[in-house]
Amino acid sequence: MKQQIAHIALVVADYDEAIQFYTEKLSFRLLEDTPLSETKRWVLVAPPGSTECRLLLAKAVGEEQLSRVGNQTGGRVFLFLHTDDFWHDYHQLVAKEVRFVRPPSEEIYGTVAVFEDLYGNLWDLIGPTA
Repeated sequence: MKQQIAHIALVVADYDEAIQFYTEKLSFRLLEDTPLSETKRWVLVAPPGSTECRLLLAKAVGEEQLSRVGNQTGGRVFLFLHTDDFWHDYHQLVAKEVRFVRPPSEEIYGTVAVFEDLYGNLWDLIGPTA
């Protein structure tokens, strides 16, 4: 048996502003944007070159879900973006005014810096050690 995680739901406040951030600031590809009802859409984005796991941008509904936007993990790093060219991608994100909350550092597993998405979710940008 073979299994894989296909999508990770990321609770967002607004579909269009989330799509704009992920496609323009992070250079993700918009893979699908399908209306499911008047208020619900199936929106998938993924980093360039990614063929496995994708982000499902899920618009928050109700106070409980809205309270999770930007803080799905209680302030811990939530998502980990691996790159084969750390410094190129880091400088591109800085130029696009992505906010880094921890500067690049060398760790046993590679070069890493922590940035925030548009809602404040924390991401590791990682250039893994070969």
